[in-house]
Amino acid sequence: MLQYQAPERDIEFLLFELFRVQDRWAGIPALSEVSEDLARAVITEAGRLAGEVMAPINQSGDEAGCQWQDGVVTTPPGFKAAYDEMAGGGWLGLSGNPAYEGQGMPKVLGCMIEEMFWAANSSLYLYGTLTAGACICIDSHGSEEQKQTYLPKLYSGQWSGAMDLTEPHAGTDLGIIRTRAVPHADGSYRISGTKIFITSGEHDMAENIVHLVLAKLPDAPEGSKGISLFIVPKYLPDGSGGIGERNGVASGSIEHKMGIRGSATNVMNYDEAVGFMIGEPNQGLACMFTMMNYERLSVGLQGLGAGELAYQQAARYARERLQGRSSTGPKNPDGPADSLLVHPDVRRMLLTVRTLTEAGRAFAIFTGMQLDLAKHADDEEADRIGQLLTPIAKAFLTDRGFEAAVLAQQVFGGHGFIREWGAEQIVRDARIGQIYEGTNGIQAGDLIGRKVLRDGGATLEALLDGFDVGTVDAEYRPALEAAFGRIRSALAHVLAESNADPELPGAVATDFLDLVGYTLYAWFWAQMATAAGDDAFGRGKRECAAFYFARLLPKTLGLEAGICSTSACVMGLPDEAF
Repeated sequence: MLQYQAPERDIEFLLFELFRVQDRWAGIPALSEVSEDLARAVITEAGRLAGEVMAPINQSGDEAGCQWQDGVVTTPPGFKAAYDEMAGGGWLGLSGNPAYEGQGMPKVLGCMIEEMFWAANSSLYLYGTLTAGACICIDSHGSEEQKQTYLPKLYSGQWSGAMDLTEPHAGTDLGIIRTRAVPHADGSYRISGTKIFITSGEHDMAENIVHLVLAKLPDAPEGSKGISLFIVPKYLPDGSGGIGERNGVASGSIEHKMGIRGSATNVMNYDEAVGFMIGEPNQGLACMFTMMNYERLSVGLQGLGAGELAYQQAARYARERLQGRSSTGPKNPDGPADSLLVHPDVRRMLLTVRTLTEAGRAFAIFTGMQLDLAKHADDEEADRIGQLLTPIAKAFLTDRGFEAAVLAQQVFGGHGFIREWGAEQIVRDARIGQIYEGTNGIQAGDLIGRKVLRDGGATLEALLDGFDVGTVDAEYRPALEAAFGRIRSALAHVLAESNADPELPGAVATDFLDLVGYTLYAWFWAQMATAAGDDAFGRGKRECAAFYFARLLPKTLGLEAGICSTSACVMGLPDEAF
């Protein structure tokens, strides 16, 4: 059975010893009442919920999956009770607006809670994260009446949220969607069309589901400039806080998927459904991206959680499994064999998973800190850096999370291919993170195109300039300075050549994102190793840092070389040759 224990010691080390977030919160009025003691209590309770309530039904939820019958979706046994406990504890509104019954906790704390929930049961937490994302969109762009109507119900989990973008013929290219919204005399709209891949579009855990639907008005401009956003509830609000008549939105089927089988992914049909515009006409894509950017970071945390869950299973198995002998002599002379931990390649895999996961956790916290500063302290540079880091967080965390899941499965050998051990489920569940909320290739294109080239690399340079290598132990400084130099060299090449070679940014985008990601992880490992104490925990950090710098940071050498090329090697093969 999959087992999960929240990594509280590591989370608390990062929050309160390395980044000292409690000092940062004290200087921000909106967060000043969040004490270290309160945050520790929140982490402990979230860890209990994750480990004792969500994790035990992870494997059984995968086995049972969701069931569809005549438009009614039934979630796996135990999911509703676990969802009720998650919702009843206020976890869906943890970072929500206090004016509408949210708890107003820092995003950086929310990131760590999300990692725990994703690790414990990604299928179950998907229902929660879509609700939290819908709240952010409504809070940012909705009218006062819409906020009053929907936010308290969503924060409480009594109602849940869904994001309805994709259509059968239109994936990422939302400009060609066909769903239509026709104005009605009472100021509402009538929505007609079909959407696919709608996570949490229909289920049995909340009394109402609030869909945020992209559609086009009859006179809308062509392309993405003609998209509007609408609130389309499953049941229309009755005006007194309850639900009224059923709306014209229904699930046509659910998808049969590789992983996250306890999460209902629906085909949604709209038949003259009543919708209410959120934001301005033809500005729906900008409104939806408020939710999308939240979901992109959240999906990155899903990848991080997958890595942690995978590591825990593989490390436990490696400690307990006896197989072979150490090349330096028996380490378990009274037993029939030594543990898997005597084998260097098993250690290589485990250390790769661990160092990627623990650096990813530090990166997630750092990203959350930028979002808190942007939101609560009106810090414009933090806002720019947060936007820069979002596609990296989504893509790099999920790529490394899937890599971690596969490596952990390999530690199990043949048992990793067998369902009862759970390793193959982690691989299947982790795979979706690289695909949805914009594939990782799209994230890489967003990073290099919109976030780097658009401002000539100024925000990326500001990020690097903020990392003072003089604050970390001397042994890490030369490698860090060289790695930062590789980013600057690659950036200079792309800036210099992209006008003459306009396909170059797209051709090297994924390598560029990975170059930045591996380098950022090195910076965080140097910081962690420098800040850690002399106890067993601290010694472990320094050993892991040594592994990362010796075995994983050198990947940036090849990435820089690949980026400093042309697009010809990618674009030269004729179409008919594929």
